[in-house]
Amino acid sequence: MRATTLVLCLTLMGCTTFPALDGAISPELENADFPALVPVESLLARSAPVVADPIQATQALESSVSGLRARANALQRRSIIDAGTKARLLAAMK
Repeated sequence: MRATTLVLCLTLMGCTTFPALDGAISPELENADFPALVPVESLLARSAPVVADPIQATQALESSVSGLRARANALQRRSIIDAGTKARLLAAMK
């Protein structure tokens, strides 16, 4: 069964039409040299360091957490169905 499925999948893959990629790359890019490989350390040295104030980041996260907890508590307290619908459901279950 597995072999049949594999053969079927491989056969179907052969029926795929590939997108036309001829001419997708300009002649300038096709004849261009490969970029020079450089060590990662030199790239990292040129990038701007990320400076974050840990106190501000902690306060922002705590604010988000408290906001999310408040929303979760409000959703838990809210009834999903209104009183009329609840009464009809309870009456139908008796």
